[in-house]
Amino acid sequence: MLLTLQSAVEDVKDSPAKEVGKVAHIAAHGSLMGARGNSGVILSQIFRGFAKHVQGKAELSPRELAEALEEAADAAYRAVLKPTEGTILTVAREAARAAVQAAEADAASPSSVIAAAAKGAKAAVEKTPTQLAILREAGVVDAGGFGLQIMLDGMLRTFEADAPVAEIKIAVPVAQKALALPEEGWGYCTEFILQGKELDVDRIREDIAAMGNSVLVVGEPELVKVHVHTDEPARVISYASGLGSVAKLNVGDMSRQHQLILEESSHEAAAPNGSAQPPAQRSPDRTNGVGLVAVTAGDGLVNIFRGLGVDAIVEGGQTMNPSTQDMLLAVETLPYDEAILLPNNRNVILAAREVGKLTAKNVHVLETGTIPEGIEAVVAFNPERDAADNLESMREAADRVQTIEVTHAVRDTRSNGLRVKKGDVIALINDKLKHAGHDYGEVVRDALQDLGPDAYELVTVFTGEDTTAEDGEQLAASIRESFPSLEVELQTGGQQHYPFILAVG
Repeated sequence: MLLTLQSAVEDVKDSPAKEVGKVAHIAAHGSLMGARGNSGVILSQIFRGFAKHVQGKAELSPRELAEALEEAADAAYRAVLKPTEGTILTVAREAARAAVQAAEADAASPSSVIAAAAKGAKAAVEKTPTQLAILREAGVVDAGGFGLQIMLDGMLRTFEADAPVAEIKIAVPVAQKALALPEEGWGYCTEFILQGKELDVDRIREDIAAMGNSVLVVGEPELVKVHVHTDEPARVISYASGLGSVAKLNVGDMSRQHQLILEESSHEAAAPNGSAQPPAQRSPDRTNGVGLVAVTAGDGLVNIFRGLGVDAIVEGGQTMNPSTQDMLLAVETLPYDEAILLPNNRNVILAAREVGKLTAKNVHVLETGTIPEGIEAVVAFNPERDAADNLESMREAADRVQTIEVTHAVRDTRSNGLRVKKGDVIALINDKLKHAGHDYGEVVRDALQDLGPDAYELVTVFTGEDTTAEDGEQLAASIRESFPSLEVELQTGGQQHYPFILAVG
């Protein structure tokens, strides 16, 4: 709600308009563009209903102000597919009713109307736990309704400097702060702006409703705001992309967010003297506010990247390139506003470049072309440096490592003057086919000799999904025997298609 209100305020501040009708219209548009979450979208519709009612007016009488608040509440109700009492909708309606009653008084003034609205909102907020079992069980009031009450109090304070600030104190036992997570989870909160021509808002609302719940689809034929809780955010985004241009996309993993709250609550409950302990399994707090996302596949490689501090993994790679949407969803789950994305495969780079265009977060694509480049880059990441400094050092680290990928030819071919028969063992050096032979040891020795082993110190061998431990040990022993100056490490990668991937540095 704060982000929604800030968006409206920024647009109003940038406009020279003074007439209430024009200001309300600007605020309505700004709130729609910045709307986040269920309550934020509903708030944007409150602004919209108010703006439509005061269109063309330079100023408002107390009665006109009350009627505009009433229309604002009605507009919010109309925007929701299945209105629920005990939410911001109820608070908006009760605030408007109180405002209309106050406007009928002979001595009515704008401040008395707003004061009545704020008082009505406060009373409605306090009743919300009696209307919704989920609030009663958690020992809280409705957050959206309370937010609206605070805004009305803020309006009142512009007229009366000594008006009291909204305050509601509800005792919330630690153990009841978070409700049990349903077995099926809560899915992804998916929000975006859809821009197009002659958009059918009602039809879009109906189609989106079939893909999830908590659906809010509002706007005009040229601009539609969508909010939905769904297990298939990619499906929703794909549908919308077929209708127009998707902007300000935000996807949040609600089940993961809820789990973090549960973990935090349990740590708070167990902490001595009321001191809070950091939640378990949370992404490491970083002073630079930059998250890491990496594309990789194979249980071993996934564990390696996670162990190095990567916040989100997108499973994919050779022959299974992830989509832009896959990477976007990973970026959106980060608890940071800035992210460094490592594609770790040259075929993934183009899709990765599109992610930053679809999110409000600041996304930097470090164009790593291989898994070893990605690992070296992550090792160079410093959580105390900003993104720009990290990108420079990470790029330098990635450029220093050489990659040898070992696999089998799937057909007869000729490349770089090299004739290869189907089934041959082949080695690619930095994605270029360089050597072929009949066994792993022979081909790897040729590839290392090609690189010039004297320039390097360490070879890390990542074994593939179908590679036996014995095969891995044999290759490592062969490298040590042929190049005694090189240190050799053996790691389980679990990658498909490549029995061995070697990082040489």
